[in-house]
Amino acid sequence: MPKSKRSKVITLSKTQKKPGRENNEKLLSQIRDWVDQYQHIFVFSVENMRNTYIKDVRNDLQDCRLFFGKTKVMAKSLGLTPEDSYRDNLNQLSAYLSGNVGLLFTSRPPTEIQSFFSTFVRNDYSRAGSTATYTFTVPRGTVYSRGGEVPVEDDVPLPHSLETTVRGLGMPTRLVHGKITLDQEFTVCKEGDVLNSNQTRLLKLFGVAMAEFSVKLMAYWTSSSGKVTDLNDFKMEE
Repeated sequence: MPKSKRSKVITLSKTQKKPGRENNEKLLSQIRDWVDQYQHIFVFSVENMRNTYIKDVRNDLQDCRLFFGKTKVMAKSLGLTPEDSYRDNLNQLSAYLSGNVGLLFTSRPPTEIQSFFSTFVRNDYSRAGSTATYTFTVPRGTVYSRGGEVPVEDDVPLPHSLETTVRGLGMPTRLVHGKITLDQEFTVCKEGDVLNSNQTRLLKLFGVAMAEFSVKLMAYWTSSSGKVTDLNDFKMEE
């Protein structure tokens, strides 16, 4: 079959840089600007990541700068070897940049930052794939909104409109005189279980928060001395 003789559009413009690469270069430059501005740089890790609580940290530490994500960009910004280290010994922080970690730039005393995060803990609902911290069992009989977590006199029955919902999530319930009822106790999860989506939905429905958002400080670098201080026993092998 003969080729089409319709005119073809030929692009003569230069190839543009990939947006991702441009963004990484901007981030690298921004991180190095912060290195020059602040006296200390902390590496921190996060348990049970929640953007809401990260925003709380930013609000409470408004005179600091926090960078979270893209560990390769962070490591490249600081340096991976003594030869390419942006500042003296700054490359040593790169050994900690793996997993759910970030950088905190601050001129506050390190003891003040450590004190702040030692008390910054928030309880939240578990997500699928997390581990149950204790066994949660709903007693037999009328099902209450807190599933037996509080005394009956301080609780109210679970609304009858939720009966099909909890039954669909695996609880063998039935309606008796307009109340959701269990003929026998039902264990939603056992301590150490890796939770699935049905379990996490039931835990949230009963107001059971097993997850805990917290920030762990791993190490920090001080500009005046060029020293890296390790704050825990864990350090990746270089």
